[in-house]
Parts: sequence; structure tokens; C-alpha cells
Amino acid sequence: MKEIRNIITGYKAYAQKNKRMALASVVNIEESSYRRIGARMLVCEDGNWIGGISGGCLEGDALRQSQKAIFKDEPSRVIYDTLDGDNQEIGIGLGCNGKIEVLLTPIDKDDRFKVIQNLEKLVMHDRASILLKVIESPDEKNYLAQEIIVDNSLETLEFCEIDARTLIEEIQKTRLKRRPQIVQLYNKLGHQLRILVEYIRPETKLVIIGDNYDVLSMIRIAKELGWNIFVVGRKKKMSQAIFTLSNAVLDYEEIDTIPRDEYTAVVLMTHDYNWDKKLLPTILEMSLPYIGMLGPKKRLRKMDEELDHVDLDNLHYFHSPIGLDIGAETPEEIALSIAAEIIAVFRKRDGHFLKNRIGTIHQRI
Repeated sequence: MKEIRNIITGYKAYAQKNKRMALASVVNIEESSYRRIGARMLVCEDGNWIGGISGGCLEGDALRQSQKAIFKDEPSRVIYDTLDGDNQEIGIGLGCNGKIEVLLTPIDKDDRFKVIQNLEKLVMHDRASILLKVIESPDEKNYLAQEIIVDNSLETLEFCEIDARTLIEEIQKTRLKRRPQIVQLYNKLGHQLRILVEYIRPETKLVIIGDNYDVLSMIRIAKELGWNIFVVGRKKKMSQAIFTLSNAVLDYEEIDTIPRDEYTAVVLMTHDYNWDKKLLPTILEMSLPYIGMLGPKKRLRKMDEELDHVDLDNLHYFHSPIGLDIGAETPEEIALSIAAEIIAVFRKRDGHFLKNRIGTIHQRI
């Protein structure tokens, strides 16, 4: 979501200068790739760009292809295929053996493909979103690059004259799997369309509870990741930097008002046993996917014994000691290990060394 926000900001800056643009989007991946489906790159006619679709090996060619789309004012597709290991065929040094499909959509002053309009909707959503996009069609002038953000109710779903019941079925599958899928569907006119059903997670919400100096390190890591940050503690004790970098700062008495959803993580960093014990029952009642607490195991066991009707050791969403085991020592390293653990939990991964992983790094669609 951070990349999307940067693209929107860049678009507004270029638009003020009356620059023409195009959006390059990764819409399909086979085998290895540095970026995944949904990676985006805004290209300006003057050669500047924001975002990225690879680790740097595709951007140069994607820039040239995007400029062609801008000049023709038509969407197009480009496929980078090095599954056989031959990079010279397409004239780039692709570092991964894979097949990467990129959709190039020109953005005019009216935003007729609703590219920016839909991105702005995405950043406003506080829930996971579904984006439908035509990535291949027999009549590319009429259908290619058409897209729509799916309304949560699905009551008024109309897209490229495809049967709504069929679309709803595919949308529900995507929501259940929480990852994108590509489907081939016929519309009422008999045209076969290849549709990307993209699952887009909302921005992660991080609630940091505490007001000591190490809170700032946690905030800075989360800020770099593009998370929404809420800090709960004694406001009088907090530095101005905490107020500047956070979305909101609340007193302990306001803990019930913190926003929460299925992508909210809470981290207890009070360094105060009594405060943690007092706040933890309230936090546990929020039914959040991730709750973490600083401190050693003996501190956890003591709290477990003193809290009534709670078995902290057997709560899968409760983490203490907190963070991945990377030998973290400094506040910055500890914050990094905590952030990595939160990502691992939300992506349903175990946080082990990738070199020991069996199979592909990323799940296939």
C-alpha cells in the first residue's frame, strides 16, 4: 500500500505539469520473480518513474514500453519470458528464471481507465479489497485494462458484461484464499476474457503500547513499512517525534478506542509488569490476529499464573517473548525482529531461513 500511496502522490505532481503517464502493473507470474502480482510502476512521458515491477532488471524496458503506450494512448501487454534461461532474446538481464506479464495502461487527464481513481479508493479502504482487471481479450480496444474495485456488498456488480453470479463465485474464492487468481470467463457477447482477480490487503495497523525511548525505534521501522501507527501511553512522557510519526497518540484510558481489524497488531512495550497485567485482559478481548509482549518467559509464566481464566501459552495469536530469533540486542534490532514476526504471522509463514525452505519462495496462484 505504501507503493500505491507514492504512485498517487507522483501522479498528482506530474499532472500539475500536464505530463502524460502510464501505469505498468505485474498481472501474472510463472516461476521466479523478485516482485509479485500487484507490483506497480508509474511512468511519466519524460522518463521518470515511481514504484517498480522487478529488482531493476525490467524497469528500463518497461519504461520504453510504457512510453509507447503513452504515445499510442492505448493499453498493451508485454511478457518477459526467461524460463529457458535466455535473457538475450528479450535484451535484458533478468536475474530470475521466470515469466512475468506486465499490463501497460495509459493515464490521460480524464483517467478513462479509472487507474488513479481506483488506487485512491484502495488506500481509503480499511479492509481487504478485490480489484477486477481485464489482462487479455480478443478485442483489446474494448476490454483490455478495464478494471473495477468490487463493492463489499456485491449488490451492484457489473463488469464487462460478464454474468454477475460467475464473478461473485470467483471473488469469494479469492477472498477465501487471500491471494490473487487469474480466471478465463466468457461475457454475454461470447468474448473470452482473461481476468485478474487481485486480492489487496489493507495497510497494517500497529498499536504500540508504551512510552519509553525504544517506542520510537518501533515507530520508525513501521513507518518505513508504510503501516498505520497508533501509540498508547502517557502523552506527557512522549517525545515530539512520536506525535509527528504516528497516526494517533492516545492515553492509556483511551485504549478501547483504538481502531482494529483483521490486519491489526498490538505490541506491549511498557516495560512495566503491572501495566501489562492490567491492560492485557482488555487487549485479549479485542480478538486480534497478533498480540505481542516484551519480556522473558519467566515474566510470561508469572503473569499467566496471576491472570484468571487465561492460558497465555495456548493462545496462538499471543507472542511472548516477542519477535523472531535473530539475536537482536539494540532497540532498532528488536523493532526489526518484531516487525518481521508480525509480517510472518499475517502472511502465515514461520520465519525460518529461506535457504532451508522446500519449494518456491512465494505461493503460486
